[in-house]
Amino acid sequence: MGTPATATGKRAATRDIILDHAYVLARRDGLEGLSIGTLAADVEMSKSGVFAHFGSREDLQLAVLDLGARRFMAKVLLPALKQPRGLPRLRAIVANWFAWARWHENGCVLLSAASEYDGRVGALHDAVVAQQAGWRVEMQKAIAQAVDAGHLRTDTDTAQLAFEIYALLLGLHHDGGLFGYDQAHRHAEAAFERLWRSWQP
Repeated sequence: MGTPATATGKRAATRDIILDHAYVLARRDGLEGLSIGTLAADVEMSKSGVFAHFGSREDLQLAVLDLGARRFMAKVLLPALKQPRGLPRLRAIVANWFAWARWHENGCVLLSAASEYDGRVGALHDAVVAQQAGWRVEMQKAIAQAVDAGHLRTDTDTAQLAFEIYALLLGLHHDGGLFGYDQAHRHAEAAFERLWRSWQP
C-alpha cells in the first residue's frame, strides 16, 4: 500500500500532466475555448477525473493562466537578470521576449487571455489584469535601473517606455502569426533600435 506522501505526489503529478495538456489546448483555442470534455479525452481520463483536480472550468482556466505567467517569467525575465543592470538587462528582456514570440507564433495564452477578458468582469479578468500589471511593473523597474546607470535619459518616463516596448512586442506577436516570424522579427528589431536611441542621453 502506498504512503500518503506517495499518493499526494501522484496526485500532483497527474494534475501537472492535465495542466500541461490544458496549456497546449489553450494556446490553440484560447482559455474560453478550453473544453473539459476535450481535455479529458486528451489525457485519457473521465470528466469527473479532471474535475477531481480542478473544481470548476474557471479554476482550470485560472491555473492555466498562472502556468503561462510562470513560464513567461522563467523564459523572459529570469535569464535577463543575469545581465548587468541597465540597458544590457533591458535588451536581454526584449531579446528573450522575441524568443518567446517565436515559440508562441501559433498562439500565446497570455495575449489571447488579454483579448478574451479585457471587457469582462470576474476572476479571470482580474487575474489577467494582475498578471499584465505585474509584468509592466517589472519592465518599469528595469527601465529605471537603466536610467540610474546613465544608459537612458534622466527624464525618461518609465511608464511610457514600458508601454512602447509592450506595443512593439504586440506588433511582433501579431505579424509573426500572420506573416511569419522572420519578417516580423526584422521589422521589430529595427523599431527597437530606433526606440533605444530615442531615449538615450
